Amino acid sequence: MSTSLNIQFVSDIMCPWCVVGLGNLNKALDQLDDSVAVDLTFQPFELNPNMPAEGQGFREHIIEKYGISEQESDQNRAMIKARGQEVDFDFNFTDDSRMRNSFDAHRLLHWAGTQGKQAELKAALFKAHFTHNQDVSNYSVLANLAASVDLDLAEAKAILEGQHYADEVREQEAFWQQNGIQSVPTVIVNNKYAISGGQPAEVFKSALDEIMAKEAE
Repeated sequence: MSTSLNIQFVSDIMCPWCVVGLGNLNKALDQLDDSVAVDLTFQPFELNPNMPAEGQGFREHIIEKYGISEQESDQNRAMIKARGQEVDFDFNFTDDSRMRNSFDAHRLLHWAGTQGKQAELKAALFKAHFTHNQDVSNYSVLANLAASVDLDLAEAKAILEGQHYADEVREQEAFWQQNGIQSVPTVIVNNKYAISGGQPAEVFKSALDEIMAKEAE
Protein backbone atom coordinates (compact mmCIF):
# COMPACT_ATOMS: atom_id res chain seq x y z
CA MET A 1 0.00 0.00 0.00
CA SER A 2 1.39 3.41 -0.97
CA THR A 3 1.94 6.22 1.51
CA SER A 4 1.28 9.88 0.74
CA LEU A 5 3.32 12.73 2.15
CA ASN A 6 2.13 16.28 1.69
CA ILE A 7 5.17 18.45 2.40
CA GLN A 8 5.06 22.23 2.62
CA PHE A 9 8.47 23.88 2.77
CA VAL A 10 8.07 27.26 4.44
CA SER A 11 11.07 29.39 3.55
CA ASP A 12 12.60 32.59 2.21
CA ILE A 13 15.07 32.76 -0.67
CA MET A 14 17.12 35.19 1.48
CA CYS A 15 17.73 32.39 4.00
CA PRO A 16 20.94 30.36 3.52
CA TRP A 17 19.78 27.71 5.97
CA CYS A 18 16.74 27.19 3.74
CA VAL A 19 19.13 26.19 0.94
CA VAL A 20 20.82 23.70 3.26
CA GLY A 21 17.50 22.42 4.60
CA LEU A 22 16.02 21.91 1.15
CA GLY A 23 19.13 20.12 -0.08
CA ASN A 24 19.04 17.72 2.87
CA LEU A 25 15.27 17.26 2.66
CA ASN A 26 15.66 16.27 -0.99
CA LYS A 27 18.41 13.83 0.02
CA ALA A 28 16.06 12.29 2.58
CA LEU A 29 13.22 12.08 0.06
CA ASP A 30 15.52 10.28 -2.38
CA GLN A 31 16.00 7.58 0.26
CA LEU A 32 12.28 6.89 0.64
CA ASP A 33 10.68 3.80 -0.79
CA ASP A 34 9.28 4.16 -4.32
CA SER A 35 5.80 3.49 -2.94
CA VAL A 36 5.83 6.83 -1.07
CA ALA A 37 4.07 9.57 -3.05
CA VAL A 38 5.45 13.00 -2.17
CA ASP A 39 3.75 16.31 -2.96
CA LEU A 40 6.29 19.06 -2.18
CA THR A 41 5.25 22.71 -2.36
CA PHE A 42 6.93 25.94 -1.27
CA GLN A 43 5.29 28.40 1.07
CA PRO A 44 6.31 32.06 1.49
CA PHE A 45 7.99 33.61 4.51
CA GLU A 46 9.84 36.94 4.57
CA LEU A 47 12.69 37.29 7.02
CA ASN A 48 12.90 41.00 6.22
CA PRO A 49 9.53 42.22 4.92
CA ASN A 50 10.58 45.86 5.34
CA MET A 51 13.85 45.53 3.42
CA PRO A 52 14.16 48.57 1.11
CA ALA A 53 14.55 48.25 -2.64
CA GLU A 54 18.29 48.86 -2.55
CA GLY A 55 18.78 46.02 -0.06
CA GLN A 56 21.49 45.91 2.60
CA GLY A 57 25.02 44.52 2.68
CA PHE A 58 24.89 40.90 3.88
CA ARG A 59 27.59 41.24 6.54
CA GLU A 60 26.21 44.57 7.80
CA HIS A 61 22.70 43.07 7.96
CA ILE A 62 23.74 39.98 9.92
CA ILE A 63 25.87 41.95 12.40
CA GLU A 64 23.07 44.46 12.94
CA LYS A 65 20.26 41.89 13.19
CA TYR A 66 21.94 39.38 15.49
CA GLY A 67 24.31 41.66 17.40
CA ILE A 68 27.42 39.65 16.53
CA SER A 69 30.97 40.70 15.67
CA GLU A 70 32.55 40.75 12.21
CA GLN A 71 34.64 37.73 13.23
CA GLU A 72 31.53 35.81 14.30
CA SER A 73 29.84 36.80 11.03
CA ASP A 74 32.80 35.43 9.07
CA GLN A 75 32.71 32.21 11.08
CA ASN A 76 29.00 31.85 10.32
CA ARG A 77 29.69 32.35 6.61
CA ALA A 78 32.37 29.66 6.66
CA MET A 79 30.03 27.23 8.41
CA ILE A 80 27.19 27.92 5.98
CA LYS A 81 29.55 27.54 3.01
CA ALA A 82 30.70 24.15 4.35
CA ARG A 83 27.12 22.98 4.91
CA GLY A 84 26.28 24.13 1.38
CA GLN A 85 29.06 22.00 -0.08
CA GLU A 86 27.48 18.96 1.60
CA VAL A 87 24.40 19.47 -0.59
CA ASP A 88 26.39 20.49 -3.70
CA PHE A 89 25.57 24.17 -3.39
CA ASP A 90 28.08 26.98 -3.79
CA PHE A 91 27.59 29.90 -1.40
CA ASN A 92 29.64 32.67 -2.96
CA PHE A 93 29.73 35.29 -0.21
CA THR A 94 31.58 38.46 -1.21
CA ASP A 95 31.83 42.01 0.09
CA ASP A 96 29.15 42.88 -2.49
CA SER A 97 26.64 40.27 -1.28
CA ARG A 98 23.36 41.92 -0.32
CA MET A 99 20.13 40.96 1.39
CA ARG A 100 17.17 41.83 -0.83
CA ASN A 101 13.43 42.28 -0.55
CA SER A 102 11.97 38.89 -1.54
CA PHE A 103 8.25 39.69 -1.85
CA ASP A 104 8.19 39.79 -5.65
CA ALA A 105 10.16 36.55 -5.84
CA HIS A 106 7.48 34.95 -3.66
CA ARG A 107 4.79 36.24 -6.05
CA LEU A 108 6.63 34.66 -8.96
CA LEU A 109 7.02 31.39 -7.03
CA HIS A 110 3.27 31.37 -6.36
CA TRP A 111 2.64 31.62 -10.10
CA ALA A 112 5.28 28.96 -10.84
CA GLY A 113 3.35 26.63 -8.55
CA THR A 114 0.31 26.93 -10.82
CA GLN A 115 2.54 25.97 -13.76
CA GLY A 116 4.22 22.95 -12.14
CA LYS A 117 7.60 24.71 -12.06
CA GLN A 118 7.89 25.81 -8.45
CA ALA A 119 10.81 23.57 -7.43
CA GLU A 120 12.78 24.54 -10.53
CA LEU A 121 12.26 28.28 -9.96
CA LYS A 122 13.09 27.96 -6.25
CA ALA A 123 16.42 26.35 -7.13
CA ALA A 124 17.14 29.02 -9.75
CA LEU A 125 16.38 31.81 -7.27
CA PHE A 126 18.67 30.35 -4.61
CA LYS A 127 21.50 29.99 -7.12
CA ALA A 128 20.99 33.48 -8.56
CA HIS A 129 21.03 35.07 -5.11
CA PHE A 130 23.68 33.11 -3.23
CA THR A 131 26.00 31.87 -6.01
CA HIS A 132 25.80 34.63 -8.62
CA ASN A 133 24.94 37.58 -6.34
CA GLN A 134 22.16 38.73 -8.65
CA ASP A 135 19.51 41.21 -7.53
CA VAL A 136 16.50 38.92 -7.16
CA SER A 137 14.25 41.86 -6.33
CA ASN A 138 14.77 43.22 -9.86
CA TYR A 139 11.89 42.49 -12.25
CA SER A 140 14.14 41.86 -15.23
CA VAL A 141 16.31 39.41 -13.27
CA LEU A 142 13.23 37.62 -11.94
CA ALA A 143 11.57 37.34 -15.36
CA ASN A 144 14.74 35.96 -16.92
CA LEU A 145 15.05 33.39 -14.13
CA ALA A 146 11.48 32.33 -14.82
CA ALA A 147 12.32 31.95 -18.51
CA SER A 148 15.40 29.87 -17.58
CA VAL A 149 13.11 27.18 -16.14
CA ASP A 150 10.81 27.23 -19.18
CA LEU A 151 8.18 29.61 -17.82
CA ASP A 152 6.81 32.22 -20.22
CA LEU A 153 8.96 35.38 -20.16
CA ALA A 154 6.21 37.78 -21.22
CA GLU A 155 3.77 36.34 -18.69
CA ALA A 156 6.37 36.56 -15.93
CA LYS A 157 6.95 40.25 -16.72
CA ALA A 158 3.21 40.93 -16.76
CA ILE A 159 2.74 39.21 -13.38
CA LEU A 160 5.55 41.18 -11.78
CA GLU A 161 4.57 44.56 -13.21
CA GLY A 162 0.87 44.02 -12.49
CA GLN A 163 1.38 43.00 -8.82
CA HIS A 164 -0.43 39.69 -9.45
CA TYR A 165 -0.62 37.22 -6.53
CA ALA A 166 0.33 39.88 -3.96
CA ASP A 167 -2.82 39.23 -1.89
CA GLU A 168 -2.35 35.46 -2.06
CA VAL A 169 1.25 35.67 -0.86
CA ARG A 170 0.37 38.01 2.00
CA GLU A 171 -2.46 35.70 3.07
CA GLN A 172 -0.14 32.68 3.06
CA GLU A 173 2.54 34.54 5.01
CA ALA A 174 -0.03 35.64 7.59
CA PHE A 175 -1.36 32.07 7.87
CA TRP A 176 2.03 30.61 8.75
CA GLN A 177 2.84 33.37 11.20
CA GLN A 178 -0.54 32.94 12.90
CA ASN A 179 0.22 29.24 13.20
CA GLY A 180 3.37 29.91 15.17
CA ILE A 181 6.09 29.78 12.55
CA GLN A 182 8.69 32.41 13.42
CA SER A 183 11.79 31.00 11.76
CA VAL A 184 12.63 29.16 8.56
CA PRO A 185 13.02 26.69 7.13
CA THR A 186 10.06 24.90 8.65
CA VAL A 187 8.81 21.73 7.01
CA ILE A 188 5.11 20.94 7.50
CA VAL A 189 4.17 17.32 6.80
CA ASN A 190 0.55 16.27 6.20
CA ASN A 191 -0.62 19.52 7.84
CA LYS A 192 0.13 17.99 11.25
CA TYR A 193 3.85 17.69 11.84
CA ALA A 194 6.58 20.35 11.83
CA ILE A 195 10.32 19.89 11.37
CA SER A 196 12.28 23.08 12.04
CA GLY A 197 15.69 24.20 10.82
CA GLY A 198 18.23 23.23 8.19
CA GLN A 199 18.55 19.71 9.53
CA PRO A 200 20.95 17.02 8.26
CA ALA A 201 19.48 14.53 5.79
CA GLU A 202 19.44 11.73 8.36
CA VAL A 203 17.35 13.84 10.74
CA PHE A 204 14.79 14.54 8.01
CA LYS A 205 14.75 10.85 7.03
CA SER A 206 14.23 9.71 10.62
CA ALA A 207 11.43 12.24 11.16
CA LEU A 208 9.69 11.23 7.92
CA ASP A 209 9.93 7.53 8.83
CA GLU A 210 8.40 8.29 12.22
CA ILE A 211 5.59 10.32 10.64
CA MET A 212 4.80 7.56 8.13
CA ALA A 213 4.68 5.01 10.94
CA LYS A 214 2.21 7.19 12.86
CA GLU A 215 0.11 7.75 9.75
CA ALA A 216 -0.06 4.01 9.16
CA GLU A 217 -1.45 3.27 12.64
